[in-house]
Amino acid sequence: MKTFNKGGVHPQENKLSNDSAIEVFPLPKQAVVFVSQHLGAPSTLVVQKGDKVKVGQLIAKAEQFICANTHSPYSGTVTKIDLAADFTGYKKLAVYIDVEGDEWMEGIDTSNDIIRDIKLDSAQIIDKIKEMGIVGLGGAAFPTHIKYMLPQGKKADYLIINAVECEPYLTSDYRLMKEKAEESLIGIEILKKTLNVDKAFVGIEANKPDAIEHFTQLSKNYKGIDIVPLKTKYPQGAEKQLIYALTKRQVPSGKLPIEVGCVVNNIGTAQAVYNAVQKNMPLVQNILTLTGKNVKQRKNLLVRVGTPLQSVIDYCGGLPEDTGKIISGGPMMGKAISDLSAPTVKTTSALLLMSKKESSRKEETNCLRCGKCVKVCPMGLEPIKIAQLAENRLWEDTEKAYAMDCIECGSCHFTCPAGRPLLDLMRVSKNHIGDLRRQRAQR
Repeated sequence: MKTFNKGGVHPQENKLSNDSAIEVFPLPKQAVVFVSQHLGAPSTLVVQKGDKVKVGQLIAKAEQFICANTHSPYSGTVTKIDLAADFTGYKKLAVYIDVEGDEWMEGIDTSNDIIRDIKLDSAQIIDKIKEMGIVGLGGAAFPTHIKYMLPQGKKADYLIINAVECEPYLTSDYRLMKEKAEESLIGIEILKKTLNVDKAFVGIEANKPDAIEHFTQLSKNYKGIDIVPLKTKYPQGAEKQLIYALTKRQVPSGKLPIEVGCVVNNIGTAQAVYNAVQKNMPLVQNILTLTGKNVKQRKNLLVRVGTPLQSVIDYCGGLPEDTGKIISGGPMMGKAISDLSAPTVKTTSALLLMSKKESSRKEETNCLRCGKCVKVCPMGLEPIKIAQLAENRLWEDTEKAYAMDCIECGSCHFTCPAGRPLLDLMRVSKNHIGDLRRQRAQR
């Protein structure tokens, strides 16, 4: 079975919410919507205190190149514009909305009717994706329209759709494939048309046989979309690993997928593109998995952006007594939540509630020189070497050791018998290398 060629680990899958159908989460009474929810330059606010807004109304405009529009997920009144803390505690500019009903902007199709005929051409699709504020829903939140504005001289051969969902516990993409497969396939057709490619590969891990079968049957109605089962191995869904598994092409160090003729998007992004192009619907909601071994009601929820995290947890039975950590995302690459009053954003894919025992770190001891971190690294790096350089603050040496190639999958940390904080040190290294590079650029 197809897979990537270096490293990888096999954490316990814990897909505990697989059988939970998507539920529509009730609207909150008050919401907090961050002005910028994407990777890149900040958006420019276009509403003010006292304004009445409708669902889908533009509230922050993308006026720079790598930037994305933000739309109101609610109808109601803007009560204030102020700084608000995100789930890490970092304060960002946000729009506070008192929710008053659920009135959508005219022209947005909220019906369940499936629209198959794609009327827009490539340039119009890119404009529509930008207008609707679509960002990558695999976690990075990179503005999607930018990926399809190919650099001069570059040509795409393949569209790669990441439907792997290799992170333990997460099931939102799985439920999307089960319940919104047709819309997702049309979204893939739209992206194919945008790139002017004949072939799209949809990679799905083999631990989702029913999703593979369902997609395979439906894809017979769409020429040039191949559903490819992949070996269950983490991090199968990492961009460079997925490209290699599906095409045997290797993205060079420091380069983007287009260098090897590929463009990669998450399956959730494809469905959001369908909504944008066929339904004129901005990205104002997403599917969120609320899960954990001790959670009373594990659910997959369709949640509006700006919903308080605490309200989602309360809806599913509240915090278990022995909760030790709450994570946004999965246990391998997700980040701990420090403030439950923070709102959801476009890329909030999961809330994972872990017990104190499950979330506790191993006691850190001296490196055993076992080489396990090197063996499992999917990028072929030497994590312990980079970690030791980082501990000695030798940032230029960490750069020479290719620390920037780290995809932060956490495989090294997961497998280390000495409990060394390898992933933390890799992230610190990358931050300092980024600073070094910015300083060099200013000279």
